[in-house]
Amino acid sequence: MNLRIKLFFIGLLTSISCFAQINTDQVQRVGQNALYFEDYMLSIQYFNQVIQAKPYLAQPYFFRAIAKLNLEDYKGAEEDATLAIDRNPFITDAFEVRGVARQNMGKLKDAVADYDHALSLLPESRGILFNKALALEEMKDYEEAESSFDKLLKAHPRFENGYVGRARLRLSMGDTIPAIEDLDKAIGLNKNLVNAYVLRADIAIKREKDFSRALEDMNEAIKLQPHYAGFFVNRAFLRYSLDDYFGAMADYDYAIQLDPLNAIAYFNRGLLRAEVHDRDRAISDFSKVLELNPDDYRSLYNRAMLYRETKNYQKAIADIDRVVEAFPDFDGALFSRFQIYDEMGDKRSAEQDYNKAMALSKKARPAVDNRGESSETADEAGEVSKSSDEPDELVTRRFSTLLTIENEHEVDREFNNKSIRGKVQDRNVAVQLRPMFLPSYYATTNQLRETPYYIKEIDDINATRSLRFLLMVTDGDSPLNDEDAIKQHFNSIEYYNSYISTHSPRAIDYFGRAMDFMTIRNYRNAIEDLSRAIALTPDFTVAYMMRGAARYKEMILQRQQGPATAANPDAFTPANAIIRNQLKEIMSDFDKVIELSPRMAFAHFNKGVILAESGDNTSALSSFSKAIELKPDFGEAYYNRGYIYMQLGQREKGVEDLSKAGELGVLPSYNLLKRMNR
Repeated sequence: MNLRIKLFFIGLLTSISCFAQINTDQVQRVGQNALYFEDYMLSIQYFNQVIQAKPYLAQPYFFRAIAKLNLEDYKGAEEDATLAIDRNPFITDAFEVRGVARQNMGKLKDAVADYDHALSLLPESRGILFNKALALEEMKDYEEAESSFDKLLKAHPRFENGYVGRARLRLSMGDTIPAIEDLDKAIGLNKNLVNAYVLRADIAIKREKDFSRALEDMNEAIKLQPHYAGFFVNRAFLRYSLDDYFGAMADYDYAIQLDPLNAIAYFNRGLLRAEVHDRDRAISDFSKVLELNPDDYRSLYNRAMLYRETKNYQKAIADIDRVVEAFPDFDGALFSRFQIYDEMGDKRSAEQDYNKAMALSKKARPAVDNRGESSETADEAGEVSKSSDEPDELVTRRFSTLLTIENEHEVDREFNNKSIRGKVQDRNVAVQLRPMFLPSYYATTNQLRETPYYIKEIDDINATRSLRFLLMVTDGDSPLNDEDAIKQHFNSIEYYNSYISTHSPRAIDYFGRAMDFMTIRNYRNAIEDLSRAIALTPDFTVAYMMRGAARYKEMILQRQQGPATAANPDAFTPANAIIRNQLKEIMSDFDKVIELSPRMAFAHFNKGVILAESGDNTSALSSFSKAIELKPDFGEAYYNRGYIYMQLGQREKGVEDLSKAGELGVLPSYNLLKRMNR
């Protein structure tokens, strides 16, 4: 479970380091790097090492709390944040992290106390005020929640999600008109605010029965989130309510295509098919629901009615028996069974069910909720509260009403700390360049490309069997989520440390250790080892490629964590002398790769990525075009070139390249095309 001090030495010591001193600052910095790249398991290992060496420090506990929070280990995050606060009560962010963890655990009062403490130091913090307001709303302390929202919006009048949160609060308080005003304000600030459209549609449905207006808002929500099945189920309900049967059916079909396990979509489509007398396919839909949820009594009831209509009485009886068994006082089910028995010719059973149904219809009976479950509740005296009487047809309608997925207008909690880059809860696909292709010990594949890409120079290295792991080609950092895998690479570094200290070092040995450093995100040590490898073997093509990549990733981290201020707005631009020099070094490495291997399409692609990131779009287009010339099936190169064309306003060329990229298996191409064609 825990990595010993020995592993701590392994991760940090270079061949020229002594084994007497632990550099906890460097370990913590590398852990923060891993945290930034969303390698939460790996970052925790680094923070564990710092804590083991210096348990009195507050920051490693704080950063480990952030990692655990992103892994949804709320209890662990709460404990680590508390340990950080015990060591340094002036880390305001630790109170915020603990508050978020406690809020997710349902410890609302404790969460509010943490937020209050943080607000005493940062009284206008947007994220803290927002989270506090949400917690107070969950506590049903509506007056205080409204006060928090008012403070939030006074300090941040253009914070659109704050208006959505207050609108939801006002709906809970029964203030519909002010809620609509808040939603209109939010949409006025941000036309792409999905939650606002969905919540406004919900108001139109439930309070005004204005299905046409609700449909307009759902259409906007679907434009913004075209791959969320629940929105199509909701829109199908609206279309059905407006007598657009074909549109409703199309939405159910597409919802199921997006989410083949969406039981509600199958159920509603089954009801719609039954209504138009497409009985066999309706039975198939209800059967699918029962595969997903064997105790869905609504589906059993409806399937029983369809079996009766198709004269399949034995199956009809089997289904309706289960409904009667679950709801023995449901006279509607008994009456339906009476009809089935009567049509079968079983007059005796039919008469028994008829008499019992008539007797029950004169008594109070339990209501059945939309899940087909009884809503009886026992009071403190142990007695069962009964719902009011309802006509048989209304109770039956409970089993036959089109359902809508509960509108997801929950407002996301914010943790407004720039050191956090976790994207676990992001819902939208990021529109960005495809990353560089590099050697790695790990490669991700998908159903469209089941084998990694091939680079001859990397295959040549593998053929020598000089490395401890097999090199593969990948276009992204593969996160290490397995503790044993992480330990493997620390052990590999220890092996190289020992070997290099007792043998005449070879370039491949420094390269191998650099690959381990790259894998665990220790870019500074990787750069140093790659430079040593290049000094020994000046034509080591892959070493230049890896050094350029390591320098690039280190530059990204410096740009993210550096001292940029409003007084120095150009700190992270190519105009800055430091950034210029870094880009020059990076470009020099990739130019050397191209010089040594001019027909390596991936080298031209990687150079194009750097050029595009530095703002030289014209040169980037040339590099991507060269990569495509060398490798005509290079989907990622088409994607990036299409991305640049779009950025330059050359729509026709961009659409052509993105279409080709999608054809070659680069799935984000279709997302970008859809957004551009909206």
